[in-house]
Amino acid sequence: MAVSQPVPKKEYIVIDSGDLEQPFRWSAGSYGSRFLTEIRDEKKFIGIRCPKCGKVYVPMRRVCGPCYAEMTELVPVSDEGRIVTYSVVSFGFVDPSTGQQKPVPYGYAAIHLDGADSYLLHFVDETDPAKIKPGDRVKAVFEEDGKRTGSLLDIKYFEIQR
Repeated sequence: MAVSQPVPKKEYIVIDSGDLEQPFRWSAGSYGSRFLTEIRDEKKFIGIRCPKCGKVYVPMRRVCGPCYAEMTELVPVSDEGRIVTYSVVSFGFVDPSTGQQKPVPYGYAAIHLDGADSYLLHFVDETDPAKIKPGDRVKAVFEEDGKRTGSLLDIKYFEIQR
């Protein structure tokens, strides 16, 4: 079911590193802000469909890469999908969004959400490489109400469906 409505330009999400050693701020833009606002407020994903080739992109972008067509048709996309590829990361780094050391190990995957033609990169809840494989079904687990801030971290992780 297509949701054919223009992207509103009323709210922009501004992301701040929150750390003195890595000060930066940027706007997510109108499409990115709409995508993040939908996750924050509704715990839902939306994509954008190309009017020429029909591909649905998540996260949203303004122009289709293969067609160079401007995209405006918003479409709902599932919070479930499948793992395309993954990695179990065993080295720590400072998370730029929190300024804190990221605990290791952690799983990270390219996720093909149902209803989308592109991949979303995010954390998965498995850290044992023997227990994860391409094709595994996953479902988004969102941060609790009142704790979501308008970032991709409003998705805690994708849970592998066993």
